[in-house]
Amino acid sequence: MIPETRVGKIVLVVDDETDFLATYERLLRRQGYDVVTATTRAAGIDAVGRKHPHLVISDVRLPDGSGLDVVRAARGVLNPPPVIVVTGYPSEQSRRAALAAGATMFISKPFAASALMAAVQSGLADGRDTGA
Repeated sequence: MIPETRVGKIVLVVDDETDFLATYERLLRRQGYDVVTATTRAAGIDAVGRKHPHLVISDVRLPDGSGLDVVRAARGVLNPPPVIVVTGYPSEQSRRAALAAGATMFISKPFAASALMAAVQSGLADGRDTGA
């Protein structure tokens, strides 16, 4: 049974790798979240403004620029959602850059499904959930 608190929660996932998008969608939908996907920086920024997600997950490297621009866009809206940054190229510098841009958490690819879901649940429970 899906907890009532997850029903209607929108999670925006921005990643250009279709295999990862499919994994995100499968895991998140199974837990009762509504999932919106984007494969480019521009589409991710647009979705932040149009879909008003409760949580954003963004890759750092996108075909048209940096996923950190998606982070900044998400953090710049009224009632900003928590943002989880993922990358296949982790470094201390990229972690610091993500946190400086406003990311709530930083996860390296590949990741365990349990680690992703724990980050999602923590992000939504940290008090920054918009409740919209």
